[in-house]
Amino acid sequence: MNLTYLKHNEINKQKWENCILNAINGNLYAYAWYLDIVSPNWEAFVSDNYEVVIPLTVKKMLGFRTLQQPLFTQQLGVFTTNAVLLSKTEDYIQQAVKLFPYCNFQVNKHNIVNNPSSNYFTTINKINYELDLIPSYEYLSKKYHTNTKRNIAKARQHELILKINDISAQTFVDFVRKNVGFKVPQLKTNDYQKMLQIIKFAEKYKFGQSYNVYDERKRLVSIAYFIFSHNKIYYLFAANSPVGKEKRAMFFLLDEFIRKYAEKNVILDFEGSMIPGLARYYEGFGAIAGKYQQIISNHLPFYIRWIKK
Repeated sequence: MNLTYLKHNEINKQKWENCILNAINGNLYAYAWYLDIVSPNWEAFVSDNYEVVIPLTVKKMLGFRTLQQPLFTQQLGVFTTNAVLLSKTEDYIQQAVKLFPYCNFQVNKHNIVNNPSSNYFTTINKINYELDLIPSYEYLSKKYHTNTKRNIAKARQHELILKINDISAQTFVDFVRKNVGFKVPQLKTNDYQKMLQIIKFAEKYKFGQSYNVYDERKRLVSIAYFIFSHNKIYYLFAANSPVGKEKRAMFFLLDEFIRKYAEKNVILDFEGSMIPGLARYYEGFGAIAGKYQQIISNHLPFYIRWIKK
């Protein structure tokens, strides 16, 4: 099946949203509203009836139009309402990649390419962590690692208080910037503005929740923002203050969240990570590792190709 390439203003957003909503592999990041925030003027490949769609998150680099993964998105790629068409994933990806001299993006876990039939692009396996919340809290908490249980017990010695949706989106983002910004200097003002837009949209349509932890002195010490989509709960943004870290407040927050949503037909998506410390942290709550792939293609002119090696 050949797909049609569309500029941003040619995309039928209503048909797009309907496809992502009903896709067998739909996810939060692929909604048009989300893409509009994280990758303004994104483009697309679509089938005639929007049965298959591929967001193209275009970014200018060194004067070239390239395809790169936007911040705050983990998995994009090919989405479809017809499971049979997933067998054509490699062909669809190759159609998209050939539009751009340089590509570096991540596809969803249903887009696995085991052996690319050409040398046009390469794949790298990446890891995500998910926790199925269908079992009871008693069952889930027994699966916590010993160190996680120890940290939760320490947190509960500090008279921590959990509140839900009690701070504004701006307060949330300001807390993240204050406590995470120095650790992640690549986050710029525009990136925090995108974070704010995502949270405000989720608040407006009531499919997001902020979990906020206060200590015994009523200081805000730990926060996390969760968005609900496609029977998943995305652990999208989180931050600890130094006091929150000292008092293990995030362990307390996540334990309370799991307690609340246990025995619900949802999966808690931790969004990664390839960083060993974070991987151990997610595994500590019983999360299971799953694979998705990074697609890389570099056909830039030889005199600048080395820059992106």
